[in-house]
Amino acid sequence: MNKQEKHKQDLIELLDQVLETNESTPLKDYIAANSNLPGPRGNLELAEAWGEVVEAYAGPAAVKPWNLCIELTNISADEAPVNDPKELIPFCGAVGIGAIGSVLPEFFDRAINTLKVLANDSRWRMREAVPMGLTNLMTCRSRDTLQTLAAWIVEGSLLELRAVAAGVAEPALLKNEESAAAALELHKNIFKRVLKIETRKTEDFRVLKKALGYTLSVVVKASPQPGFTYMAQLVDTQDRDVQWIVKENLKKNRLVKNFPKEVATIKQRLK
Repeated sequence: MNKQEKHKQDLIELLDQVLETNESTPLKDYIAANSNLPGPRGNLELAEAWGEVVEAYAGPAAVKPWNLCIELTNISADEAPVNDPKELIPFCGAVGIGAIGSVLPEFFDRAINTLKVLANDSRWRMREAVPMGLTNLMTCRSRDTLQTLAAWIVEGSLLELRAVAAGVAEPALLKNEESAAAALELHKNIFKRVLKIETRKTEDFRVLKKALGYTLSVVVKASPQPGFTYMAQLVDTQDRDVQWIVKENLKKNRLVKNFPKEVATIKQRLK
């Protein structure tokens, strides 16, 4: 039994206990104790195990697991600041929300709307949980999720744009040609927003810019022909921030190793 399977076994027992007694403290204590925090990397295997367990419980009585996940996400930054062991508790809540919304249509809208709010959390690790939740939604309800994310881009905050970019930049999801094309289109619309931003010396813009510094290469690899054509168009904007994003993506091995000629051509345009 690997670590994730062991976590699943433990979490099933703890979730059963919560559903029977309405007492969530033992579950929260378990997540915190196994969070790997403080440290550079939280226990993602534990969070993924929680998502799988909650998804398995998402049947006729899903209201209780849903309310429990909402309770977990409501743990604030004051109570669980960055790198505190308790920070993984709301992280798991976000993953669970995506898991439930992915398998129960009646929870889809609530799930994606909740993740949109969480995308603006002050904690970077919590913001990382949102793409994991979105990935769960896209796995089962790709078109609905992509359609909703497109609406986020129109009026969403910069952190919501960041969540969209990171959420669709998942290689396993982009094996589908339709999803790959949609992910590239979403990135195009994000860059349209970026090019219109006048005030860029903000933390939210820095976070978005950093994310785009790797997500673009993921979607370009999935759709190389239109992707590299679009990268060339981005270079031609002469926008310094956009050109920095292109340069960062051209460093990624996923492009360098698979498309050396195309990478060289774009680099030449940057000179």
